[in-house]
Amino acid sequence: MNRRDFVLTGLATLASATALNAAGAGFEVTRSDAEWRAMLSDMEYRVMRQEATERAFSSPLDKNYAPGLYNCRGCDLPLYSSEAKYDSGTGWPSFWQSLPNAIGTKADRRLLRVRTECHCRRCGSHLGHIFGDGPAPTGKRHCLNGVSLVFRAA
Repeated sequence: MNRRDFVLTGLATLASATALNAAGAGFEVTRSDAEWRAMLSDMEYRVMRQEATERAFSSPLDKNYAPGLYNCRGCDLPLYSSEAKYDSGTGWPSFWQSLPNAIGTKADRRLLRVRTECHCRRCGSHLGHIFGDGPAPTGKRHCLNGVSLVFRAA
């Protein structure tokens, strides 16, 4: 990545994070920036509120295959079932579908290409991205940041 692309990506990330925090008023669960910062670690805040990405292979949830639900760390809404989890080999927890009415999506143009960003539909916390290279039956790969999730064993 050259210096120009780096600067443009940084500016786009800042604008996107500002928009996400400002848009929080439209979600069922809202918190002030100070409240989010108080309840989340630095990495959780950067990922969930500023749409950063955790380092690949850093989440223990990537290799967790116990039965249960993966809930939003921001509001505890159940988002994904372990039944839809699979090993994508990417280093991030991956699922082929979310639970019904659990996530929202939007276009993400930060890396000079369009991706589908997914977030918790109740609090707006950034989860990750959805790609079209997943397994049957959906063909989708919900590639998520583990720091955005809390696992609740069945």
